[in-house]
Amino acid sequence: MPHHVEHDSEGLPIPNRIKAKPVKRPGQIVAAIIVVIFAAMIVKGLITNPRFEWNVVWKYLFNERVLEGVGYTLLLTVISMVVAIVLAVVLAVMRKSVNPVLRGVSWFYIWFFRGTPVYTQLVFWGLFAVLIPRLSLGIPLTSVEFWSIDSQAIITAFNAAWIGLALNEAAYLAEIVRAGLDAVDPGQEEAAKALGMKRSMIMRRVILPQAMRIIIPPTGNETIGMLKTTSLVLAVPFTLDLQYATNAIANRIYKPIPLLLVASIWYLFITSILMVIQSMLEKHFGRGFQARPVGPKGKQPPLPGKTDGEPKDDVNKTNQAEFMGYTA
Repeated sequence: MPHHVEHDSEGLPIPNRIKAKPVKRPGQIVAAIIVVIFAAMIVKGLITNPRFEWNVVWKYLFNERVLEGVGYTLLLTVISMVVAIVLAVVLAVMRKSVNPVLRGVSWFYIWFFRGTPVYTQLVFWGLFAVLIPRLSLGIPLTSVEFWSIDSQAIITAFNAAWIGLALNEAAYLAEIVRAGLDAVDPGQEEAAKALGMKRSMIMRRVILPQAMRIIIPPTGNETIGMLKTTSLVLAVPFTLDLQYATNAIANRIYKPIPLLLVASIWYLFITSILMVIQSMLEKHFGRGFQARPVGPKGKQPPLPGKTDGEPKDDVNKTNQAEFMGYTA
């Protein structure tokens, strides 16, 4: 009776291949069963507990005031994060500047806004018109004015909300951006300088694109955090966001728990979308950094020392070369 010989994906024989049996791990199975049981108990409690009043939840889930609150919450999140990201890049570049004045201003900004609570900052922005009744443009340190306007006309409740959120968030994002810039190999900047590139172009075309791989994940987390931080804009006071809208309905109908569930469902829904976007951005900016299989599976040429006639998928090899960014 002929002995059966297995072949690899290239049709080459693999004699005496060992068929190893996987190690049994009963602990993992027991742990999974316990977790499933607890999860089922929680789900059952959420569904069957009459105090959650799910009929009220579904009634107000798409309420006009709630949907308006969702819109304002998203608008606050987007505007605040865009302004914060731009300001954070500027602050991070200032921290790396050779000018000591720029470094000192950046350090002081980050120290101040990270050291004071965001709620306190929002309260001050709500009192901006009281502290500074008019905004004017003229010659510094003199009484000469070319233009002035009432502060309340510019610093409205909505503007005060996103300005306060953006300025606070920029301090945290600046440190994230700085960490990403520091992670780029200094040789990249040296090679770009050797090509005659200006410092601003090196930052835009060489350093920032490579730093984005490190910047994106924590920035995504900060964006999700910003979505929930918008619930603090009541301190301004701004009264059109999602949290305030659900609280107002709850106070009117005396049912706080169902309206808290309404707010939670919307926050979870928006957070899920943001997590998907974050994952897509991570994959986009991570291209070229991930290890890929070589040989016939990865459509890559053989590794050094391998000839075209040798099997290349006997073990799962990965590319050992690390992407180092742009080359000169």
